[in-house]
Amino acid sequence: MFERFTGPAREAVTGAQAEARSLRDHRIGTEHVLLSLLASDDAVGRALRERGLAAADLRARIARDRAGGDVLDPDALKSIGIDLDAIREATEQSFGEGALDAPAGKQNRYRRGHIPFTPKAKKALELSLRHALRLRQKQIGSGHLLLGVLHDDDFTSVRLAREAGVDVGALRADVERLLTAEAA
Repeated sequence: MFERFTGPAREAVTGAQAEARSLRDHRIGTEHVLLSLLASDDAVGRALRERGLAAADLRARIARDRAGGDVLDPDALKSIGIDLDAIREATEQSFGEGALDAPAGKQNRYRRGHIPFTPKAKKALELSLRHALRLRQKQIGSGHLLLGVLHDDDFTSVRLAREAGVDVGALRADVERLLTAEAA
């Protein structure tokens, strides 16, 4: 299937792996693909940014999800004399960047080598092929990938986009118009 991917689509997939690594996730999910597409300079990336998605906000939402919500409340800690930013800075100076983000002993576990896709991310990749075929297009581009990660309401990418205020249905329609206009 990957032989059908355009250059930008391949970059989005490899970028998703980099996003998973940077977030210290051990699997690539639909949210990582969405983040990677958001970072692209093509029409798909612009469409996502025009809809109000921001990479920093999306990363923060993903990190919060992984932590089970806001685990440490900086304002509450400050009220009892604890400066969380100062503690984080001192810890990172001693133990390295992100030392407080990973469980003990697991900081470098997923930095190298292959990171597998989650079953939902695999499904999204398959759906991107189906969208390309449905639109009678021979190659899978970044727009098809976006349609794949936004296809199923059970995908984390869809939930995160909605939480950011994106009208996912309208975004899907915009991307389809973009893809059919490019093919014409």
